Amino acid sequence: MNFSASNTTLWNTVIQFGMIGLVTLLSNVLRRKLPLVRKTLLPVSVLAGFVLLFMRISGLISIDSKLFETVMYHAIAIGFITLALQTVSENEKIKNTDFVAVKSGALIVATYLLQGVLGLAISIGLAYTIKPDMFKAAGILLPMGYGQGSGQANNVGSTYQALGFAGGQSFGLSIAAIGYVASCIVGIIYLNHLKNRKSKSGIQWHKQEEVLLVEHFESTDEPSATDSIDRFSTQVFLVMSVYLVTYLVTLGLDRLITATLPELAKMVIPILWGFNFVIGTLIGQATRGMFNSLRKRGIMTHQYVNNYLMGRISGFAFDLMVIAGIATININDLSGLWLPFWLMAVLGAIITLIYLQWLCRHLYPDYYDEGLLSMYGMLVGNISSGMMLLREIDPDFRSPAAGNLVSGTSFAILLGAPLLILIGLAPQSDLMVFVTMGLLLIYMVPLILFILKGKRKAIAPIQKKKA
Repeated sequence: MNFSASNTTLWNTVIQFGMIGLVTLLSNVLRRKLPLVRKTLLPVSVLAGFVLLFMRISGLISIDSKLFETVMYHAIAIGFITLALQTVSENEKIKNTDFVAVKSGALIVATYLLQGVLGLAISIGLAYTIKPDMFKAAGILLPMGYGQGSGQANNVGSTYQALGFAGGQSFGLSIAAIGYVASCIVGIIYLNHLKNRKSKSGIQWHKQEEVLLVEHFESTDEPSATDSIDRFSTQVFLVMSVYLVTYLVTLGLDRLITATLPELAKMVIPILWGFNFVIGTLIGQATRGMFNSLRKRGIMTHQYVNNYLMGRISGFAFDLMVIAGIATININDLSGLWLPFWLMAVLGAIITLIYLQWLCRHLYPDYYDEGLLSMYGMLVGNISSGMMLLREIDPDFRSPAAGNLVSGTSFAILLGAPLLILIGLAPQSDLMVFVTMGLLLIYMVPLILFILKGKRKAIAPIQKKKA
């Protein structure tokens, strides 16, 4: 085998990850040493992503976009699998007596519907006023790009382009890209507002420096440190095993749907693989439950999952996810579409924030800031930006916010199924565009009423670590 530099296949991955490592370390130095950067509360991973993006655009470096997209895709699943595998002590469990998981799913879908109505209002309004050549159903791409991300934005944009929307694919991908940027910008502004608000109230802002006790690193019933396999290796192999099972289960569902419902498969299969992190999370939770059952029966004598090490794996995965996501942003040529693009991007970011502030205040009263930031990051950018913003105020995921993203997404897949029909219905005719807009509004109302139904019971406030 040729081990020299001429074997680009052998060295490409090392070079790409090496660039990520160097730029991330440099970004960490910049955040710690430059007061201006530090005061922005810009996370190191976000800073590193934008540095790589600038270097790529300026031609200083060459990024393997396919590799970065692959890293981002797998990092999402790995991050959530590690969260699902972590054990939960009795004093950290929070009782869910008000269907918060289902309501989180309803919140996600209701936000898609709101963005769809807003997007259609803009595209229809422009078509009947100053831009008569505007593809009237183009507004559907706002929730596809903001709520669903680049995968669905690309799929639906390509479909609409084939139906007559010139530049539809680029428009969808650009909405997804600007959504990620918007989530970072608005999120950082909100973090600074939160810092100032807590400073004025006398509450100290969370700092990264913290006191760690032995309990943070291990429990009394874990295998000995002198065991024949390293503890960290055990955690990595557990995650790898669960991810393999996730792939096999997803593949099985893929083939089952393709064989039984071939027409529906064309729309469902991309969503199935796009949300493989949800399947991975469910399998991780099932694995954790199996381990607990085996321990109660005395069959398993050790606690093999180490929460501290699992937390470090998830932190690494989410950092990679954020860096890769920003570095690969690519806003293609939008000639003739800049006005609808910026109207949807700006109004979508602002109205989504106001809307989520209203509903999150009711749905997550005990961890409002964590719930709002995580949901806003996901519903304007993607789930990685939601996790990135959440980590700034809840680095150890002590609040239920991270779990709500996963459990909520699971229910959102079911609640959002009617959207698949409306996506195909909208571009059929001018009448169908208006019918689609009306149906989006009609479906949004009961979801919002369900979210607002009942009064949340107070729980113990989430304990922040002292600075």
